[in-house]
Amino acid sequence: MDLEETLLPGVGVRYQLQTRAGDLLALVMRREGSAEIAVYDRRDPDRARSVIRLDAEEVDAVAEVLGAPRLTQRFADLSREVPGLESGRFALRPDSPFAGRSLGDTRARTLTGCSIVAIVRDTDVVPSPGPADLLRAGDVLVAIGSQTGLEQLDRRLAGAA
Repeated sequence: MDLEETLLPGVGVRYQLQTRAGDLLALVMRREGSAEIAVYDRRDPDRARSVIRLDAEEVDAVAEVLGAPRLTQRFADLSREVPGLESGRFALRPDSPFAGRSLGDTRARTLTGCSIVAIVRDTDVVPSPGPADLLRAGDVLVAIGSQTGLEQLDRRLAGAA
């Protein structure tokens, strides 16, 4: 599947793709956070069959539904393909010793063998976070590693290890 991306100066970015069913779908993400989703007529690709307009809050809600669970599902799929590799989600509690500290301070990879591959914060997803990324209470850390390593990471994030 090809996803075309077109910069719209002063407006935002337009993404376009053709679905497997043959529908032409365009999504314009505006700079201020709103979006327009259009489905084009198969016989006339210049004519939109329908257009849905979303304000910034609605965009965030849709992104949350499509983003974090989809990301987590991809890692779950990967763990089924690679024997011994598991994925886990860990909510960072307010009493965690790592709330307000950098991801690198967890030493997750060094001490547990697990890689934190994303941080889910409210409706935002930070994919491939770096060691300098700050963690906040309520963040959900998505990690991959062995089952034992994930258990160790859970204990470490809770302050028990």
